[in-house]
Amino acid sequence: METEIKGLSLDASSCKPLREIVFDTIRSAIITGDLKPGQRLMEVQLAEQMGVSRTPVRESIRKLELEGLVKMIPRKGAYVTPMSVDDLREMMEIRRALEGLAAELAAINATQEDVDALFEANDLFGKAAVKNDEEGIIKYDMDIHEIIYRASGNIKLVQMIHSLREQMQRFRAEYVHRIEDKKHLVNQHMEIIEKINQKQSERARLAACEHIHSTGDDMLKKL
Repeated sequence: METEIKGLSLDASSCKPLREIVFDTIRSAIITGDLKPGQRLMEVQLAEQMGVSRTPVRESIRKLELEGLVKMIPRKGAYVTPMSVDDLREMMEIRRALEGLAAELAAINATQEDVDALFEANDLFGKAAVKNDEEGIIKYDMDIHEIIYRASGNIKLVQMIHSLREQMQRFRAEYVHRIEDKKHLVNQHMEIIEKINQKQSERARLAACEHIHSTGDDMLKKL
């Protein structure tokens, strides 16, 4: 068997069907970078390491192709889709529009409980930034945006953002690792949160768009 790949241990405690566990495991390994961009996905190797048959692995690869995380090359096989500058630019353009809409709707629909949760999450984000806790930074950043998505009240919008966010995750981890001063992100989050709290929907949208635009430009420079 070839060199063992990290991140391919199945969650034995999960109540999900085996095919879903296999899919989640391979997907997570791609997003976290355990399966590298451009790496070939060998069905036999993946199946043996996870202790399953090739069928759920093959099904997972097909689903991952639909998500854009895997690319099928005729007569060569399946490969983890490489991360390109063009991919990042296009995703940030779409994300800017979607995040702006989410913030705008959140300013209209957010409850006081949502707003309190946003302030708390940004406070935790700031503390993680000071300590340069990369795992904490990623977690609390996602928490902030997730609260905004939920507060928007638009389920279809949330589904679209989630699909895009998962593809962005490979870029996010590398970006957080490379930036030194993360305090400006705290201030940008606060600007969005304050506008949501003040029920200023248009200004919330503009603040969210500017945050994503600024982050996208910085990611393009650093990655």
